[in-house]
Amino acid sequence: MSITKDSVMALREKTGAGLIDCKRALGESNGDMDEAISILRKKGVATAAKKSGRSASEGIIAQAIATDRSKGILVEVNCETDFVAKNEDFVAFSSEIAGELLGNPESDLEEKRTEQVAKIGENIQISRSEILTPGSSGLVESYVHTGAKVAVLLSVGSDSDISSNDQVVTMAKDICMHIAAASPVCVNRNEVPAELVEKEKEIALAQAEGKPPQAIEKIVTGKLEKYYAGVCLLEQPFVKNPDQSIQQYVDQVGNEVGSSLQVEKFLRFQVGEKA
Repeated sequence: MSITKDSVMALREKTGAGLIDCKRALGESNGDMDEAISILRKKGVATAAKKSGRSASEGIIAQAIATDRSKGILVEVNCETDFVAKNEDFVAFSSEIAGELLGNPESDLEEKRTEQVAKIGENIQISRSEILTPGSSGLVESYVHTGAKVAVLLSVGSDSDISSNDQVVTMAKDICMHIAAASPVCVNRNEVPAELVEKEKEIALAQAEGKPPQAIEKIVTGKLEKYYAGVCLLEQPFVKNPDQSIQQYVDQVGNEVGSSLQVEKFLRFQVGEKA
C-alpha cells in the first residue's frame, strides 16, 4: 500500500510524532493507521512528542572523564520533577549520555532520549554540555555535589606529565569542591570582564564621595582588591584552609611534586541556570 502525504499528516495529527517517524511507522504497518500508532507508541516516539512541550526544569548534572584524563565533560539533563531526577534509571541514563558525548560530541541522542521518556514517563531534555581539555601535560578532574544539582570540571596544566599523579589529582578535586561552594566568576583577575570592574569602581567612588583625594584612591583600590578576592578563583581563600589562597595551595602542591602547576580553566554547571 502506498504511503500518501495525507496519511502521514493524519498520523502526525493523532500522535504528535515527527514526519519521518510517522512515514517509517506507516511503512512498517503497510499503511495501517492503528498499527502505525501502536508502532510509534512502542518506540516511545508518540509519548515523547506529547510530553515535549511540558516544562522540564528539574534534573541533574552528569560528568565523564577520559581514562587518561585528557578531557572531561559536564552535561545538564533535565526532567519535570525532582523525584525523577533522583531515579536510578534517570541518573544512569544521564551518565551514559555524558560518556557518549565525551566520545563524540556530534552523537545523535534523540532515539535514546525518546526511549527514556517512554520509560520514565516525563519530558526529558539534554539541555547543554561542554568539554574541557587541558594542555598536553595536564589533566582534568571533576566534582559532582550531593544531589547532582551542581557539578564542576577543572583543567590543570603543568610543565611535566601529571596525569597519573595522585597528589595533583587530589588537589584538583579539592579545588573543584571549592568552586562548587565558592562560585568564582573566573580563574584570575585578567579574565574579569572590564564592565564588571568599571561597575565596582563606580560603586567604590560613590561610597568614597566627600573623602580627601588620597583617601578616595585607597578606598577604591581596597574595594577592588576585595572584589577580586571574591570573584577570582586563584585569589579566593581556600574553603578547606581559609588562611591559604587557592594560588598558594596550587604553588604548595607544585613544589611538593616538583612541577609548575597552573589552573587553566573551570566549568561550573548548576541545574536551571542559563548557559
